Amino acid sequence: MTSRPGDGRPLVGLIVPPATGLVPPEPPALYGDALRFAARGLALATMTRDGYDDVIDRVEAAARALAAEGAAAVALMGTSLSFYRGAAFNDALVERMASATGLPVTTMSCAVVEALRAVGARRLAVATAYVDEVNDRLTAFLLHHGFEVLGLDSLQISAVGDVLAIGDDDLIGLGTRAFVAAPEADALLVSCGGLQTLSVTLPLEDRLGVPVISSAVAGAWAAARLIGHGGEAPGYGRLLETAPKSE
Repeated sequence: MTSRPGDGRPLVGLIVPPATGLVPPEPPALYGDALRFAARGLALATMTRDGYDDVIDRVEAAARALAAEGAAAVALMGTSLSFYRGAAFNDALVERMASATGLPVTTMSCAVVEALRAVGARRLAVATAYVDEVNDRLTAFLLHHGFEVLGLDSLQISAVGDVLAIGDDDLIGLGTRAFVAAPEADALLVSCGGLQTLSVTLPLEDRLGVPVISSAVAGAWAAARLIGHGGEAPGYGRLLETAPKSE
Protein backbone atom coordinates (compact mmCIF):
# COMPACT_ATOMS: atom_id res chain seq x y z
CA MET A 1 0.00 0.00 0.00
CA THR A 2 1.32 3.45 -0.89
CA SER A 3 0.65 6.21 1.60
CA ARG A 4 1.39 9.91 1.76
CA PRO A 5 3.38 11.34 4.68
CA GLY A 6 1.18 13.35 6.98
CA ASP A 7 -2.07 11.72 5.82
CA GLY A 8 -3.22 11.37 9.41
CA ARG A 9 -2.45 7.70 9.93
CA PRO A 10 0.16 6.91 12.62
CA LEU A 11 3.38 5.34 11.38
CA VAL A 12 4.47 1.99 12.85
CA GLY A 13 8.07 0.95 12.34
CA LEU A 14 8.91 -2.69 11.59
CA ILE A 15 12.36 -4.26 11.86
CA VAL A 16 12.39 -7.22 9.47
CA PRO A 17 14.96 -10.00 8.98
CA PRO A 18 15.45 -9.86 5.15
CA ALA A 19 17.96 -7.44 3.66
CA THR A 20 15.35 -5.99 1.32
CA GLY A 21 13.67 -4.26 4.23
CA LEU A 22 10.20 -4.50 2.71
CA VAL A 23 7.07 -4.11 4.80
CA PRO A 24 5.56 -7.59 5.28
CA PRO A 25 2.17 -8.04 3.60
CA GLU A 26 0.14 -8.74 6.75
CA PRO A 27 0.26 -5.36 8.57
CA PRO A 28 -1.01 -3.22 5.66
CA ALA A 29 -3.52 -5.88 4.61
CA LEU A 30 -5.03 -5.91 8.10
CA TYR A 31 -4.60 -2.33 9.26
CA GLY A 32 -3.63 -0.20 6.26
CA ASP A 33 -6.84 1.81 6.47
CA ALA A 34 -5.82 3.12 9.90
CA LEU A 35 -2.04 2.85 10.03
CA ARG A 36 1.05 3.37 7.91
CA PHE A 37 4.09 1.09 8.07
CA ALA A 38 7.79 1.50 7.36
CA ALA A 39 10.48 -1.17 7.59
CA ARG A 40 14.22 -1.61 8.03
CA GLY A 41 15.97 -4.87 7.14
CA LEU A 42 18.67 -6.67 9.12
CA ALA A 43 20.07 -8.79 6.26
CA LEU A 44 19.57 -12.09 8.09
CA ALA A 45 20.83 -14.87 5.81
CA THR A 46 20.11 -18.04 7.78
CA MET A 47 17.81 -19.01 10.64
CA THR A 48 20.68 -20.44 12.65
CA ARG A 49 22.55 -19.35 15.76
CA ASP A 50 25.41 -17.95 13.66
CA GLY A 51 22.96 -16.15 11.37
CA TYR A 52 21.17 -14.52 14.29
CA ASP A 53 24.45 -13.58 15.98
CA ASP A 54 25.58 -11.83 12.80
CA VAL A 55 22.66 -9.38 12.80
CA ILE A 56 21.25 -9.06 16.32
CA ASP A 57 23.40 -6.06 17.19
CA ARG A 58 21.79 -4.12 14.31
CA VAL A 59 18.38 -4.06 15.95
CA GLU A 60 18.87 -0.91 18.02
CA ALA A 61 20.23 1.08 15.08
CA ALA A 62 17.27 -0.02 12.96
CA ALA A 63 14.89 0.99 15.73
CA ARG A 64 16.50 4.43 16.00
CA ALA A 65 16.28 4.89 12.23
CA LEU A 66 12.56 4.13 12.27
CA ALA A 67 12.03 6.50 15.18
CA ALA A 68 13.87 9.22 13.24
CA GLU A 69 11.54 8.58 10.32
CA GLY A 70 8.59 9.41 12.55
CA ALA A 71 7.45 5.99 13.78
CA ALA A 72 5.16 6.14 16.80
CA ALA A 73 6.09 2.57 17.80
CA VAL A 74 8.56 -0.11 16.68
CA ALA A 75 8.19 -3.89 16.42
CA LEU A 76 10.89 -6.47 15.71
CA MET A 77 9.23 -8.84 13.24
CA GLY A 78 11.47 -11.86 13.67
CA THR A 79 10.28 -14.62 15.99
CA SER A 80 13.34 -16.84 16.16
CA LEU A 81 15.59 -13.78 16.10
CA SER A 82 14.09 -12.72 19.43
CA PHE A 83 13.67 -16.08 21.20
CA TYR A 84 16.89 -17.84 20.14
CA ARG A 85 18.87 -16.73 23.19
CA GLY A 86 16.00 -17.37 25.59
CA ALA A 87 13.24 -15.47 27.35
CA ALA A 88 15.55 -13.22 29.37
CA PHE A 89 17.31 -12.10 26.20
CA ASN A 90 13.99 -11.31 24.53
CA ASP A 91 13.03 -9.18 27.53
CA ALA A 92 16.39 -7.39 27.41
CA LEU A 93 15.97 -6.80 23.68
CA VAL A 94 12.65 -5.06 24.34
CA GLU A 95 14.31 -2.87 26.96
CA ARG A 96 17.15 -1.97 24.58
CA MET A 97 14.76 -1.04 21.78
CA ALA A 98 12.69 1.08 24.14
CA SER A 99 15.78 2.83 25.49
CA ALA A 100 17.07 3.50 21.98
CA THR A 101 13.81 5.04 20.77
CA GLY A 102 11.73 6.20 23.74
CA LEU A 103 8.77 4.56 22.01
CA PRO A 104 6.41 1.64 22.67
CA VAL A 105 8.15 -1.45 21.31
CA THR A 106 7.66 -5.20 21.04
CA THR A 107 9.11 -8.31 19.45
CA MET A 108 7.38 -11.04 17.49
CA SER A 109 8.14 -13.47 20.31
CA CYS A 110 6.29 -11.20 22.73
CA ALA A 111 3.45 -11.00 20.20
CA VAL A 112 3.13 -14.78 19.96
CA VAL A 113 2.95 -15.16 23.75
CA GLU A 114 0.38 -12.38 24.06
CA ALA A 115 -1.73 -13.81 21.23
CA LEU A 116 -1.70 -17.34 22.64
CA ARG A 117 -2.82 -16.00 26.00
CA ALA A 118 -5.50 -13.88 24.36
CA VAL A 119 -7.19 -16.98 22.92
CA GLY A 120 -6.76 -18.96 26.14
CA ALA A 121 -4.23 -21.44 24.73
CA ARG A 122 -2.00 -23.51 26.99
CA ARG A 123 -1.47 -26.89 25.29
CA LEU A 124 0.05 -26.40 21.86
CA ALA A 125 0.58 -28.13 18.56
CA VAL A 126 3.47 -26.28 16.93
CA ALA A 127 4.38 -25.95 13.26
CA THR A 128 7.54 -24.12 12.23
CA ALA A 129 9.87 -23.38 9.37
CA TYR A 130 12.92 -24.07 11.53
CA VAL A 131 15.69 -26.62 11.84
CA ASP A 132 15.86 -28.76 14.98
CA GLU A 133 18.22 -26.55 16.99
CA VAL A 134 15.89 -23.57 16.58
CA ASN A 135 12.85 -25.73 17.32
CA ASP A 136 14.46 -26.76 20.60
CA ARG A 137 14.98 -23.12 21.53
CA LEU A 138 11.37 -22.27 20.66
CA THR A 139 10.13 -25.13 22.84
CA ALA A 140 12.20 -23.88 25.76
CA PHE A 141 10.90 -20.34 25.26
CA LEU A 142 7.28 -21.51 25.23
CA LEU A 143 7.77 -23.70 28.30
CA HIS A 144 9.26 -20.72 30.13
CA HIS A 145 6.05 -18.79 29.45
CA GLY A 146 3.82 -21.55 30.77
CA PHE A 147 2.81 -23.35 27.59
CA GLU A 148 2.96 -27.09 27.01
CA VAL A 149 4.21 -28.25 23.61
CA LEU A 150 2.35 -31.48 22.83
CA GLY A 151 3.85 -31.93 19.36
CA LEU A 152 5.95 -30.12 16.78
CA ASP A 153 6.35 -30.46 13.02
CA SER A 154 8.75 -28.38 10.94
CA LEU A 155 9.87 -27.62 7.41
CA GLN A 156 13.58 -27.76 8.35
CA ILE A 157 14.43 -24.52 6.52
CA SER A 158 17.54 -22.53 7.41
CA ALA A 159 17.88 -20.10 4.47
CA VAL A 160 15.68 -17.03 4.95
CA GLY A 161 15.12 -16.75 1.21
CA ASP A 162 13.54 -20.20 1.07
CA VAL A 163 10.72 -19.34 3.48
CA LEU A 164 8.79 -17.21 0.99
CA ALA A 165 8.55 -20.16 -1.40
CA ILE A 166 6.18 -21.92 1.01
CA GLY A 167 2.62 -21.70 -0.32
CA ASP A 168 -0.85 -22.13 1.15
CA ASP A 169 -1.06 -25.86 0.48
CA ASP A 170 2.30 -26.39 2.17
CA LEU A 171 1.16 -24.43 5.22
CA ILE A 172 -2.15 -26.22 5.51
CA GLY A 173 -0.37 -29.55 5.25
CA LEU A 174 2.21 -28.55 7.85
CA GLY A 175 -0.38 -27.26 10.30
CA THR A 176 -2.58 -30.30 9.85
CA ARG A 177 0.31 -32.70 10.45
CA ALA A 178 1.32 -30.85 13.59
CA PHE A 179 -2.19 -30.96 15.00
CA VAL A 180 -2.90 -34.58 14.05
CA ALA A 181 0.21 -35.52 16.02
CA ALA A 182 -1.09 -33.58 19.04
CA PRO A 183 -4.90 -33.83 18.93
CA GLU A 184 -5.35 -32.73 22.55
CA ALA A 185 -3.85 -29.32 21.80
CA ASP A 186 -6.08 -26.31 22.38
CA ALA A 187 -4.33 -24.20 19.71
CA LEU A 188 -1.99 -24.45 16.75
CA LEU A 189 1.05 -22.17 16.71
CA VAL A 190 2.71 -21.53 13.33
CA SER A 191 6.08 -19.98 14.10
CA CYS A 192 8.22 -17.99 11.64
CA GLY A 193 7.31 -14.49 10.57
CA GLY A 194 8.24 -15.21 6.97
CA LEU A 195 5.48 -17.82 6.58
CA GLN A 196 2.58 -15.93 5.03
CA THR A 197 -0.35 -17.37 6.95
CA LEU A 198 -3.07 -14.76 6.57
CA SER A 199 -4.94 -16.70 3.88
CA VAL A 200 -4.70 -20.06 5.65
CA THR A 201 -5.68 -19.10 9.19
CA LEU A 202 -9.43 -19.52 8.72
CA PRO A 203 -9.14 -22.73 6.65
CA LEU A 204 -6.93 -24.26 9.33
CA GLU A 205 -9.24 -23.17 12.13
CA ASP A 206 -12.22 -24.63 10.28
CA ARG A 207 -10.36 -27.89 9.70
CA LEU A 208 -8.85 -28.29 13.17
CA GLY A 209 -11.49 -26.68 15.37
CA VAL A 210 -8.98 -24.70 17.47
CA PRO A 211 -7.50 -21.19 17.28
CA VAL A 212 -4.53 -20.77 14.97
CA ILE A 213 -1.88 -18.30 16.08
CA SER A 214 0.89 -17.48 13.63
CA SER A 215 3.94 -15.28 13.93
CA ALA A 216 2.98 -13.18 10.91
CA VAL A 217 -0.55 -12.39 12.07
CA ALA A 218 0.26 -12.09 15.77
CA GLY A 219 3.15 -9.78 14.92
CA ALA A 220 0.93 -7.46 12.90
CA TRP A 221 -1.74 -7.56 15.64
CA ALA A 222 0.73 -6.68 18.38
CA ALA A 223 2.35 -3.92 16.31
CA ALA A 224 -1.02 -2.26 15.76
CA ARG A 225 -1.88 -2.53 19.44
CA LEU A 226 1.30 -0.69 20.42
CA ILE A 227 -0.29 2.60 19.43
CA GLY A 228 -3.78 1.96 20.73
CA HIS A 229 -5.44 0.19 17.83
CA GLY A 230 -7.63 -2.63 19.14
CA GLY A 231 -6.12 -5.13 16.74
CA GLU A 232 -9.48 -6.34 15.47
CA ALA A 233 -9.78 -7.39 11.83
CA PRO A 234 -12.81 -9.68 11.38
CA GLY A 235 -12.56 -12.42 8.81
CA TYR A 236 -9.01 -13.50 9.59
CA GLY A 237 -9.41 -15.91 12.49
CA ARG A 238 -10.33 -16.01 16.13
CA LEU A 239 -7.54 -13.79 17.42
CA LEU A 240 -8.61 -10.87 15.24
CA GLU A 241 -12.38 -11.29 15.63
CA THR A 242 -12.38 -9.17 18.80
CA ALA A 243 -9.96 -6.87 20.56
CA PRO A 244 -8.57 -8.93 23.47
CA LYS A 245 -7.11 -6.98 26.33
CA SER A 246 -3.45 -7.35 27.16
CA GLU A 247 -2.63 -9.20 30.36
